Amino acid sequence: MADTQFTATAQSIEGLQVRASSRQHTITIDEPAALGGTDLGANPVELLLAALGSCQVIVARAYAEARGINLRDVAIDVTGTLDPDGFLGKNPDAKLGFSAITSRFRIDADNTQEEIEQFVEFIEATCPVLDTLVNTPRIAAEVAPAGEGKGTASA
Repeated sequence: MADTQFTATAQSIEGLQVRASSRQHTITIDEPAALGGTDLGANPVELLLAALGSCQVIVARAYAEARGINLRDVAIDVTGTLDPDGFLGKNPDAKLGFSAITSRFRIDADNTQEEIEQFVEFIEATCPVLDTLVNTPRIAAEVAPAGEGKGTASA
């Protein structure tokens, strides 16, 4: 299969609120009040954790039967450790992003603990979001010409 491109657009609403969209789906992103927002949505780093956990759940569901896992239910709690003082400019030595991320798998299946642990290893080896975090892709920033798109952001 050829490479597939996925796209998303983030548009400022007001203050720290952002409207993000991909395909026909839209979400509001915001910061908690303690970080200067109005708490109308999850913040970007929380969404990164949600993306990781969601991807791991999808991989588990997609491959359970083929891997011999009688999966009744799966939930994943993802926790990230971040020092906001780095982003806020209060501590130039603080890392800007997460210093640690932990996924805690809660798998309900008719399998042995060893089989479930091997399945979790498979999930981690197969999850595209985890792969993106561990094996950083080429990242580039482009600046659109002045005035391009001004006033044309979709609602």
